Amino acid sequence: MLRLDNYSNYILNNISLKIENRNLIILGENGSGKTTLALMLSKLLENNDVLFKKSNTKLINYIPVGLDIFDEFITVFEFLDINCLHNKYSINEVLRVFNINYLKNKSCKNLSSGEAQLASIVGAILHNAKYTIFDEPTSNLDPLRVKKIYTLLKQNRYLEYKIIITHNLNLAYKLGYDIIFLKDGKIIFDGSCQNFFNTTNLTTFFNNSVQKIHDNIMIDL
Repeated sequence: MLRLDNYSNYILNNISLKIENRNLIILGENGSGKTTLALMLSKLLENNDVLFKKSNTKLINYIPVGLDIFDEFITVFEFLDINCLHNKYSINEVLRVFNINYLKNKSCKNLSSGEAQLASIVGAILHNAKYTIFDEPTSNLDPLRVKKIYTLLKQNRYLEYKIIITHNLNLAYKLGYDIIFLKDGKIIFDGSCQNFFNTTNLTTFFNNSVQKIHDNIMIDL
């Protein structure tokens, strides 16, 4: 279990949150505190107010957007081997699932932004944490890859519990996870996907710029 009690910092304001055996989407405007909250939960930010159930302390993995830690002298396979902590799945198996076996021997420095994003997601699977926090997991990906990532996040085969930061409202709606909505550093909604995406809340949170049409969430341009 992850629990945050009445936490405030330069961005977040009096945040209380409990995450226990559930998948979660974190939504909000730019600058609302989504990434700060994720970093704090993953203990990448100094804090004394996040409480971890003892057995989960080392079972959290944070995957940032635009991952930029690749050693330019290693291949994708070598990078993934570093992440393969528990050997539950083989590197070749996961590469095959994502149809990126062709990247195996490619130098990390030569990856496109989309390829680097895929490599980091595959690394998360191999890390096999109890809670995996993804910051914009579909950024830089083409539509076919977005569909593949959606399938991964929807099923429970590879990752136990997922916490997703995203601006992709249709992805959030289709995944059906519980939703937290942040505004000005405060949690103003914490509940089910069904309740979040009702007409009243869409109007309240997005000022009539978002609509639900034929079971899809659309932005009214």
